[in-house]
Amino acid sequence: MCSVYSNNSVAEPHVKKAAISKKQAVELAKKNEDGKTLKITDQNDIYTVRILKNDGHVVDVHVNKKTGKVKKD
Repeated sequence: MCSVYSNNSVAEPHVKKAAISKKQAVELAKKNEDGKTLKITDQNDIYTVRILKNDGHVVDVHVNKKTGKVKKD
């Protein structure tokens, strides 16, 4: 006698959702640096927001996805 175990449920991967969205990261970055947002990159627990300042300089502002803490280069 052959018995086959069948489990129709599919395990879904656990995807951690960031507490801070990209839009919120840009808003937080722009509170610290005036200018135009050039791009935003998403790496691990950090968003990097590249801003063209009004004086022509480009700065990178790092926003922690979990805490919203902002650091500038």
